[in-house]
Amino acid sequence: MTVLLILIPISLFLGGLGLAAFWFALSSGQFEDPEGNAARILEDKEPDEPAERG
Repeated sequence: MTVLLILIPISLFLGGLGLAAFWFALSSGQFEDPEGNAARILEDKEPDEPAERG
C-alpha cells in the first residue's frame, strides 16, 4: 500500500511533464502546417536557399 504513495505522485509528475511538452510544442509552431511538410518530403529537387529559422 505504501508503494502507491510513491507511484501516484510520480505518475502525476510524468503526466504533467508530458502535458507541458505538448503545450511547448503547440506554442512553438510544431503543428502549424502538417500537410505542407508531408508534401515537401516527397519533392525531389533541393531548395534554392536555406530555410529561415525563427
